Order: sequence, then structure tokens, then C-alpha cells
Amino acid sequence: MIDADSPHGPAGTTTVRIARWTPGGCVWCGSTDSVEDFRNEPRCGLCREKEAVIDEAKHFIGMYGLRPLGGTLASEDEEEREYRVTARDAREVLNRIRLEKLPDPAAVRKALRPRAAAAGNTPAATTSGAPAKAPTKKSQAGVTGIDAIELQSRVQKLLGQLTSVDEQISALDGVQGLPARARMKDLERQRTTVLSTLAALEKARRRTN
Repeated sequence: MIDADSPHGPAGTTTVRIARWTPGGCVWCGSTDSVEDFRNEPRCGLCREKEAVIDEAKHFIGMYGLRPLGGTLASEDEEEREYRVTARDAREVLNRIRLEKLPDPAAVRKALRPRAAAAGNTPAATTSGAPAKAPTKKSQAGVTGIDAIELQSRVQKLLGQLTSVDEQISALDGVQGLPARARMKDLERQRTTVLSTLAALEKARRRTN
């Protein structure tokens, strides 16, 4: 679940929080920027990045059997301190942007269902018990043409997205620090998702030919 449990943020910092969650927004902060599923919840790019920083720190702490995160930043060496400081800062950011009232999980699931249904819906799908009539050659050609145009449009958009992700990955090449590593992991996950979608669209394109 969400790891933002630090009770305070930096002194002198004021943040205007979004009052209520709306469908399509991040369940933690309400932002609609780069929202994707993260631990079975819609989360924005900033939240995913900060959660990844905390996960990195937890992994390091657990691997060496060190004192759990939270409380004092006392550390045995500089590397451990870096993990503790960056995790603390990530928690503070998450707490500053947190919604005034988190949404009901049932409401979130209800909002996600139409999107899942739409993604799984295809022109060939039928819910009727009666057998579907075979399309005529003329209508079949028309549907195929429309599908091909739509598929091509989606492919072009995904290729543009893939180019953008690759450019961001290249920009992070050689950058050190936990935030950079967390951002790189998120970008690599986005790249994998785009490539998987492109592969699925290629299979659909072959079916229309």
C-alpha cells in the first residue's frame, strides 16, 4: 500500500492540496499527469517516482539488515545516509501533495471498470445468444478498412510515445542518485508497456489482412 507515513513536511513549506479525487486522477494526489496503474491503483508520474525511491531505500535497508526507515537519519556510512535522506524527502513530497480526503477504494474500482470494459471491447464481440450473421464481402471490406486506419493511428501515437520515453532514458544515462534510478525504472516500465501494446496491435493488424 502507500508508504507515505511521515507526519510532517519541510518547515515553511505550504502546498495547496486538491480537495477531492475525480475519476481518471491519481488516487493519492488527484493529479491527472501521466496516470498509470501502480500496485493496482491509478497513480501519477510524480507519485510513482517517489514511491520507487522509497522502495529502493527499503530494499537496501532490508538487504543489509539495517534499522528500518523513519525516525533518525543516523547511519553507518554515507551510502546508507543517502538512502535514508532521499526516502525521507520522498515521503515529505507525498505528504504535501496528498488529497485532503482519499477516495473510497470501491469508488476507484467502479471508475476503473468502464475503462477495462472498453479496452476489451472489439467490433467483433457479441453478447447475444443468437449466432451472428456472416458479413457480406462489401461490409467486411469496409470494416477492415476502418479498423486498419484506426490501428495505424494508434500505432503512430504509440511510436511517438516510445520516442519520447527513449529520449528521456537517454537523458538520464549516467545520472547518479536514487531519484534518477527511480525515474529510470518508471521509464523502462512505460517502455515495456508501449512495446507490448505495439505487439498486440501488430497481431490485430495481421488479422485484418
